Parts: sequence; C-alpha cells; structure tokens
Amino acid sequence: MSRIAWLLAGLLAALLIPLLLGGREMLVRLQAFPLPMLLLLFSMIGGCWVINAARLRLLLGDQVSCIGRLKSFAVVMATEFAICASPGGSGGPLTLMTLLARNGIRPARSSAVFAMDQLSDLVFFFCALVGILLYALFQNLNPDLEWMLVVSALLVLGGLSLCMALARFHRRILRINGRLLCRLNVKPATRLRWARKLLHFLQAFTDTCKLPWRSLAGVFLLTCLHWGLRYSVLYLTLRGLGVDLQWAWTFLIQMLSLSAGQLSLLPGGAGAAELTSAALLAPMVGKTTAAAAILIWRSVTYYFYLIAGGPVFVLMVGRPLLHKLMSLKQV
Repeated sequence: MSRIAWLLAGLLAALLIPLLLGGREMLVRLQAFPLPMLLLLFSMIGGCWVINAARLRLLLGDQVSCIGRLKSFAVVMATEFAICASPGGSGGPLTLMTLLARNGIRPARSSAVFAMDQLSDLVFFFCALVGILLYALFQNLNPDLEWMLVVSALLVLGGLSLCMALARFHRRILRINGRLLCRLNVKPATRLRWARKLLHFLQAFTDTCKLPWRSLAGVFLLTCLHWGLRYSVLYLTLRGLGVDLQWAWTFLIQMLSLSAGQLSLLPGGAGAAELTSAALLAPMVGKTTAAAAILIWRSVTYYFYLIAGGPVFVLMVGRPLLHKLMSLKQV
C-alpha cells in the first residue's frame, strides 16, 4: 500500500505544478477549452492503442495466431499502463512478457518483440529530428530552440549508438559480464542460466529482424502513425487554447519533457515532465496558457492511460504483478 500511496502522492504533486503555475486564470482557460477538441484528443489515444496492437501482431510474425485482435488491444493497454505506473517504465517489458507467455509465446520472443518495438521508436525519432533539423536550417531560431534541438539529437543518437554497440559487440559483452559475475561469486549454474537466456533473446531478436521486409516496413509505418498522433496532442491542445505554435517545437518540448520524466525514475515521469515542459513552454506562450496546456496534455497522455488501462491490467494480470511492478526500481 505504501507504493500505491507514493504513486498517488506523485500524481498529486504533478497536478499541483500546473495549478500553481497558472493560478485561477488557468481555470478560466480550461473552462473555455472546446469540448469537441477534448473528445478528439481522447479518441487519438484510442487510435494509438489500435495502431500499437496492429504493430504487436506484425512483430509476432508466425506466432500471431496465438493472440486475437481484441486480446492484442488489451495487452497494449495493460502494458502501457504498466509503463506509466512503474519507475522509469520498467514494468512494461515484465507485463508484456507475462501476458504473451500466457498465450504460449516464449519470454525470449516477447522480449525480442519489445526490443524491436523500442528500436523502431528510436529510428522514428531519429528521422523526425533530421526532418526538423532540415526545417530549422531555413528558420531563425532563438538559442532555447537550438539547445532543445541539439539535446534531442544527442539523446536519440546516443540510444541508437548503444543499440548498435550491443549488436556488434554482444559476444564481448557476454564475456565481460561472465567475468564480472564470477568476481561477484555468482554460482556457475546461475551464470550459465542467465547466459542461456541472453542467447535465446539474441536468437529471437535475430529472427524478428528477419521478418519479411513488408512486415518491417509496416511496423515502421505504424510507428510513425502512432507517434504522429501521440505527439500532436500538445499541438492541438495549444490550438484549442488559441495559440498557434509550430508542430516541430511542440514535438521537441514533449520529447525533452518525457525524456526528463524517464530519467527521473518516477512513475510516468510525474512531476519531472510537468516541470520540464513548463520551463520550455512558458517562455513561448505565457504561464497561464502553458499551465492549461500541460494539464490537458498530461491528462490525455498520462492520466488517461492510468484510468483506462488500470482495470484492464488488473483483469488480465491480477494484483500480485501489480504490487511487483510498483516495487520495481531501475538500477
């Protein structure tokens, strides 16, 4: 119960940040926000779940028959709830592997699916940042936007470089890891078991990479659609508040804010994402508008994931795993 209380305290603190930033004037802006626009934003998140369910089915390849379309949709909702409710999103892979294992899919394959999903996301962000960089060459950018663009590019390039290094030097990493475990007095049987699991994962990941090119292209296309919808929420929120800020800059604000939230190791980045987005957005649109936009944006892209995904998670996984993921700590 203490873990849940800590999460609720973090959510409350995250809600107080825009309230303190915008004050009473923010409440007036919220009341004037168009209801049709708000319903559109929530429907976009539903579309994201449908897209991710289709992406999951493509990545499963010849094992797609193990899980139906409706269950795929529920798996996505439960997994994204776990990502939002656990420190640093660490509960997402555990939830996905658990749910897919109950449908006859080995943990090595499900972890490979998750890894390929994350790699597809990184490639999308790299392509998006290249496009924004080319666009920015023809614009007069202020120092804040230049800083945002450089930091975002470094984050994505760092992630892709890490993935390439792991793929290229995985055997050397296995040897180093084995020596380290030996020095830590880990039993030989345990070392062998972990090494076997890692090799099974690498084999499953290689098989996933060998999917037909049409499937891989479809996965990337769905990735682009998902993040295009997800990262349009803040842009449309600002439009609903009467502010016309370019989509590229709202993309960078969301990317940096959510990255800061992940690095904070707080569930869903609660608090850290709000503080970062407020610091980036307020100078552009004013404190009151920024506070209203942040509250709507996080309600749609974070709190809604918890409210809608929580019951699905409990029904599919149960309370034991819920308590387990709440106690996860990312090292």
